[in-house]
Amino acid sequence: MSKLKRKEFGKYIVADPAICHGRLTFKGTRIFVKDIVEMVADGMDWDKIIEEWRGSINKDAISEAIKIAGDASNKNQKSILKLHEYHR
Repeated sequence: MSKLKRKEFGKYIVADPAICHGRLTFKGTRIFVKDIVEMVADGMDWDKIIEEWRGSINKDAISEAIKIAGDASNKNQKSILKLHEYHR
């Protein structure tokens, strides 16, 4: 039986089974990447997000979260398109 290990997704984001059950968080915090992406999607100003989290993240960290979310969306879209092609 293998143990899950910490995986870094860039300079700011990590999935660590010892922290928040392995959900994506910003390194050194318990701030979920999902929460920040949702705040951006809701139109919240990045400076306000940083202020709300008391400077625990920065604009570069937010940018990395958006990139990772976009990459995940593209992978999901490709999977859906492959499935659609398979069922033609």
